[in-house]
Amino acid sequence: MLDPIVNFFTRIFQWIGRGIGFVVGIILWPFLWAGRWYTQRGWILKSILGLALVVLVGLYAYFFWVTQRWTNFNPDYVVAYDLSGRATSAGEEAPPVAGAAATAGAGKTCTRSAITDVTADLIDFNVNQNAWVPSMILSKAGFFGVPWRHTPFFDNKAAFQLGVNQAIRRTAIELVDTLGRVRGTSQIDQDLQDARGAVTFDEETWYFGISPFGPKTPTPSFYRSAIGNLRAFNQRLEACNATFDARADNLVTFLDRIASDIGSTSDMLRIRSEEYNSGWFDTRADDRFWFAYGQLYAYYGIIHASRADFQEVIATRGLTPLWNRSEERLRAALNIMPFIISNGNESGWIMPAHLATMGFYVLGARANLVELRSVLDR
Repeated sequence: MLDPIVNFFTRIFQWIGRGIGFVVGIILWPFLWAGRWYTQRGWILKSILGLALVVLVGLYAYFFWVTQRWTNFNPDYVVAYDLSGRATSAGEEAPPVAGAAATAGAGKTCTRSAITDVTADLIDFNVNQNAWVPSMILSKAGFFGVPWRHTPFFDNKAAFQLGVNQAIRRTAIELVDTLGRVRGTSQIDQDLQDARGAVTFDEETWYFGISPFGPKTPTPSFYRSAIGNLRAFNQRLEACNATFDARADNLVTFLDRIASDIGSTSDMLRIRSEEYNSGWFDTRADDRFWFAYGQLYAYYGIIHASRADFQEVIATRGLTPLWNRSEERLRAALNIMPFIISNGNESGWIMPAHLATMGFYVLGARANLVELRSVLDR
């Protein structure tokens, strides 16, 4: 009685096994053909091809290493700055050190800009402490010609770095246009101008390019030069030879620009979350998520630094509780670090809706910034 049933299932599993073998054979056929072709070549060609293969494997091993290892990643990185002891806003003359004897002819000292320091350190984190993934040759080559952002592999760190860089670019622009000059009408600071030009350079340039054809200066070199420009500005500011205009209207403009930048990211998350509900199988969800995460990671430090640079404005306008809430909201968003990003339906119970969750925190952070801006603008 059971023999026909057993035979039926036996044939089913045989067909499944043959199907799997057929698929594996198709996948392995190019490699087997290449192996047979390679064994029939002369030793000179074998040596050249073998060396090229070793280099390619080495490049992929390095690419795997740098995309999986996030050096000095720390959501609580702002603690190291210890800005709570700052007594004056950025650019103002610093009070003399208590108990220090007055020195005849000693030059005065002004307060450094914490925003500039944090921005320079974020660039250093992106391109010195970590390899800049977006311009690496294997990042540009993709997975057999398919861009990594269209696959589930090796694109999370690149998306995170691009998100951090987005915040860096916005801050550099505001330093040039408003914060680093008096009422936006004085001469533009050259160090800040150079830094802005460097960080707004193309994010994916390698050592060689096709359009135009020829060798190029890679992206990380430009970003590294911006670090020097920002730190040079702060050194001149500390020597009272540069300007940081810590006025309320400049803070309003700065917060408005950041809120607009975050709002654009919120819309990106909303569109992806509403139009695609593929759960763990949405291969673009992870780069959207980590771009937003990187942007908030950077703005968390920049907003924290802004409290120190504009501390007199914040204190006189009674913004401290609201500012604390804004920082807490940004920090809370950095607690979301799922192992696999899922873009599931918000009402689903099997596949999480990580994009919707991140979008909620992004919108909350933007709302807090808009509220701060509104209070300052009264």
